Amino acid sequence: MDIGPNRGNRNAVSQINVTPLVDVMLVLLIIFMVTAPMMEQGVDVNLPEVAEAPSLAATKEPLIITVQKDGAISIGRTKIEEAAKLTPVLQQILKDKPEDEKDVFLEADRDVPYGKVVPVMAAIKKAGVAKLGMVSQEPRP
Repeated sequence: MDIGPNRGNRNAVSQINVTPLVDVMLVLLIIFMVTAPMMEQGVDVNLPEVAEAPSLAATKEPLIITVQKDGAISIGRTKIEEAAKLTPVLQQILKDKPEDEKDVFLEADRDVPYGKVVPVMAAIKKAGVAKLGMVSQEPRP
């Protein structure tokens, strides 16, 4: 009563089915490709690491951008009307400076809303500034 040609030859299949694994990996790849651009929002700022109060070299004149309490922006003593006009002014100032001297310090009043500081930081970054330092003062006792 043999039915079929290989009745006595029952070997287990030793192959792994990788099709479900490939499907899962492709779905994960698509998820990461879609979510990766969403994670890159914000403004990159290279802040110096401070172990103690740094001292500025006397030969370098730092470029300080100030955002006052009323939202007024100035470079040194020169007033700038809006953050969009800051980029060309900074590009003009920094065009003749070497790369290691293109440091900018941002000095913002404590009461300035965050929404007014971020466009200034974006304009500074757009002007090609690699390092942006945030100026603050030590807490009073």
